[in-house]
Amino acid sequence: MANHDYTARVTWTGNRGQGTASYRAYDRTWNIETPNKPVVHCSNDPLLGGDPTLHNPEDLLIASLSACHMLWYLHLASDAGIVVQGYVDDPLAVGESLPSGAGRFLSATLRPVITVPDGTDLAKADAIHHEIHKTCFIARSVNFPVTYEARYEVG
Repeated sequence: MANHDYTARVTWTGNRGQGTASYRAYDRTWNIETPNKPVVHCSNDPLLGGDPTLHNPEDLLIASLSACHMLWYLHLASDAGIVVQGYVDDPLAVGESLPSGAGRFLSATLRPVITVPDGTDLAKADAIHHEIHKTCFIARSVNFPVTYEARYEVG
C-alpha cells in the first residue's frame, strides 16, 4: 500500500474591500491553483448567489467522479481487448438542500456514450462499468450511490 499526497491552493478572491463585514459584502469566488496547471476560477452554486459562469464545488465533484470512472473504464477496456474510439459522459447528480442551508448529494448517475467498432462484445464492454467502483479513487471516496446508464455507438 502506498500513500499519495494531493495538493492545491484555494485562494478566496471575493473581498470587495470590506471582507466579511456583512453577509452581502463579499463574493463567493475563489481560485484553485495547482503547480504547473491552469488556474480554475470558481464560485458557489448559483442557487446560493454564485456566478453561474464559474465552476462550483458541486460541478467539480460530479466532473471528478465522471472523469475517474472514464479513466478506469478506458484502462479496463484496454486490458479486456475492448477498443474504445470515443467516450462522452453527461453525468447527473441529485442533491438536496435543507432549510438550514445544509446540503448533500443523494445520488449520481453516470451516463456515458461510448463509441466502439463494429463487432464489439457490448455485454463485455458494459460489464466493465460494474468493476470500476472497486478501483476508482473518487467513487470509493463518496458516500452516495453511483449508478451507470451507459449507451454504445457502434461504428
